[in-house]
Amino acid sequence: MFGGRLVRIRGMKIVSISLSFVPVVTRVPLKFGDQVLKEVSCARVSVEVEEAGQRVLGWAETPLSVAWVWPANLGYVEREERLKAFCEKLREDLEGNLGEGHPFVMGHRYIEGRLHERLGEENAGRAAGEEMPHLAALVCLSAFDLALYDGFGKLHGVGAFECLSEEWLGEADLAKFLEPAEKFSGKYPSDYMVEPEMRQPVWHLVGGLDPICEEELTGDEPDDGYPVLLRDWIRRDGLRCLKIKLRGNDLEWDFERLVAIGKISQEEGVTHLTTDFNCMVTDPDYVNEILDRVKADYAEIYERIVYVEQPFPYDLEANQIQVHSVSARKPLFMDESAHDWRYVRLGLDLGWTSVALKTCKTLTGAILSLCWAKEHGMTLMVQDLTNPRLAQVPHVLLAAYAGTICGVESNGMQFYPEASREFLKVHPGLYQRRDGVLDLSSLSGPGFGYAGVEELA
Repeated sequence: MFGGRLVRIRGMKIVSISLSFVPVVTRVPLKFGDQVLKEVSCARVSVEVEEAGQRVLGWAETPLSVAWVWPANLGYVEREERLKAFCEKLREDLEGNLGEGHPFVMGHRYIEGRLHERLGEENAGRAAGEEMPHLAALVCLSAFDLALYDGFGKLHGVGAFECLSEEWLGEADLAKFLEPAEKFSGKYPSDYMVEPEMRQPVWHLVGGLDPICEEELTGDEPDDGYPVLLRDWIRRDGLRCLKIKLRGNDLEWDFERLVAIGKISQEEGVTHLTTDFNCMVTDPDYVNEILDRVKADYAEIYERIVYVEQPFPYDLEANQIQVHSVSARKPLFMDESAHDWRYVRLGLDLGWTSVALKTCKTLTGAILSLCWAKEHGMTLMVQDLTNPRLAQVPHVLLAAYAGTICGVESNGMQFYPEASREFLKVHPGLYQRRDGVLDLSSLSGPGFGYAGVEELA
């Protein structure tokens, strides 16, 4: 799949970059910790790249989900406008300073160097609480990073995930990017990827504001032909995997919510559950008490819990909490804290067992975290940023090539399905969930295999 040992010399460079923003409004609100998302702007990028006289356009989109990337007391509009302005600064900077080469090498070079400089400039003179987080800077960069992989694949007639071997990277083995270097000498990202499975089990997000029974309906729910209640989603989409958003600061509510959804899962044949505390927990005993109570009183529900996701704060360096007691109970997945492979390394030392990858933190960074985690025996998931439109494609492909413990999370069809209506016509199995899976088989051609949907505005 990944080619032989013939090393190809490449010098892809950027000719120009276009950037625009596509507004999307949620049909129902989505709660992240103490933040609520009701709308999002998708950064839409096309990069014209050139090599050996040939030019193509690489495309990508990323939702700038303010509530997730930048939880703060600053107003939503101010945060979003600063994210958009930072995207524009990156566009200008990338056009003149990215150099040439393979997108994996180019992306790493920029992330390790100029991105830090640009973020420092953005935060210079800001008061405490006003600084843009590193995670937000990565999300702003991610659409540009993704578009380079799409362009490179189109130039060479290969898939974006199939140009990560020695054939394409030459002397740039993983020892140039990861530590300890001796573990990665002579190894390439392709060595840590799997033969892609084009039917992926799909996880549904049960948001903290989602009604799970008729008693929770308020009368303000949308009447738009899409399900509202959890049972209706399960039955319509054949769901077998549920990700449960919890509060992380209200133990009784979290326990009762988990049990209520667990009972529905038993009745409806859902086999996989996970709990997401959204970075709100500071004491491992909070998570342990909930898990222990569920295990003692509802053993069948406990057995359905496959893993626990990111209970603890974003900033892992500032919050070095020993979490071995949690991971002794269930696999513990890093998400927001896993900004790059160094945080994954720190997380492993603290007791985290696994990593949730996201393309919105740059595909380059996700690949590096994937390789470091697998080399050190950590398991993987690929989590959603409620990806609509083009953002859905590399997201699900990453899951297919990464080899996750169970499929991929995908909830854009819950929160803004109409944003992807035109894309659904080309990729029906990718933008709707049926029989509990996503079907990626319509993706074809080089790059990300968009099959023409990149041209849809």
